[in-house]
Amino acid sequence: MLKSFTSKERDWMLYDVGNSAFILLVTTILPIYFKSLTEGSGVTGTEYFAYWGMAMTASTLITAVSGPLLGRLADGPVGRRKSFLSSVVLAVFASLLFPFFKSWQSFLIAFVVAKVGYNISLIFYDAMLVDTTDHKRADRVSATGFALGYIGSCIPFVISLAMIMLLPKSGVSMTFIMTAVFILNGAWWFIFTLPLLRSYQQTHRGEERIDFKGIKKTLTHIYKDKALFFFLVSFFFYIDGVYTIINMATAYGESLGLKSEGLLLALLVTQIVAFPASLVFAKLSGRMASQKLIAISIAAYTAIALFAVQLDNLTEFWVLAIAVGLFQGGIQSISRSHFMRLIPAEQSGEYFGIYDIFGKGASVIGTFLVSSLTHTLGSQSKAILSLVVLFILGGIFFKKSLVYMNKN
Repeated sequence: MLKSFTSKERDWMLYDVGNSAFILLVTTILPIYFKSLTEGSGVTGTEYFAYWGMAMTASTLITAVSGPLLGRLADGPVGRRKSFLSSVVLAVFASLLFPFFKSWQSFLIAFVVAKVGYNISLIFYDAMLVDTTDHKRADRVSATGFALGYIGSCIPFVISLAMIMLLPKSGVSMTFIMTAVFILNGAWWFIFTLPLLRSYQQTHRGEERIDFKGIKKTLTHIYKDKALFFFLVSFFFYIDGVYTIINMATAYGESLGLKSEGLLLALLVTQIVAFPASLVFAKLSGRMASQKLIAISIAAYTAIALFAVQLDNLTEFWVLAIAVGLFQGGIQSISRSHFMRLIPAEQSGEYFGIYDIFGKGASVIGTFLVSSLTHTLGSQSKAILSLVVLFILGGIFFKKSLVYMNKN
């Protein structure tokens, strides 16, 4: 499967294998671990769900504010490799500290730091794609990277899950187990970062002088390029819904009172399904335009969000997990490579920093909507309905972007 890729493309894709271990931890084990820290502190199930959503919101907001400037620095004087390494080290180190915080408040602070480091590393990682492959191969490389990430993340996750479920029966303390889990996932993440750090060479470089006038100029260019502008607006809405589902699925199930073991196994199935599904998207990218693949995925996610509104048992959660797995990797990977074609290569770090504002930064809206509406209405299910609106808006603006693309 990988023989058709260059060594640089393979090294780039391996980072998806490494960082996916962390994001799978965030979407499965960490919400449950956080809930265990809140027990006995008077925090209700609804409040737990809201606090977790607020932490996700804080991490994405910090990334959104800092992303474009950090991306511009990476394009020019600092370089993408150094910037990438710094963000990975920050994130991995913060994640290794998780088991040493006994209060839920201090744990949430460490989590926000790790999530910010992770988010920023993806800005530089995505920007490196322009130095790694060409426009024709970008969809396939991006989608295959996601596929490898899904199957690769399952290895540390399965080991972690086995330790959590089996070792307590042998008298091993949960504190020791969780420390081992966080070390395992942090080591996995960093080890699969090394090939990219070793082989990457920045061939497209931006301006050496950094100022806010340059960022203003870039924003003006984006606004004038209507195909690019409306794609980013569309991306803001539809990927907001996607990330909110990813980030809050386990917490949503926990708040409904579903069993933790069943939730974790269902989300493992999501990863397993997402592996072949992402490979299918990689294959289809050679036959279908990225625009068509994105449109199909938006429609599918609208249906998924509608189904989630009435979810109230573990069987339905499993159906949801499988449906998400079919489109999760495809919509993210094809969006990434589609955007790469619309931007100047020498400014990819800056542009992907802005892309992150409209992407992970936009999930501020989704997590805030769901957590605040849950708090206000006292109903998680009603709050999930807001995601349907996000996908519909994403579809409308994506169609508008295509109109301008066809004119050009």
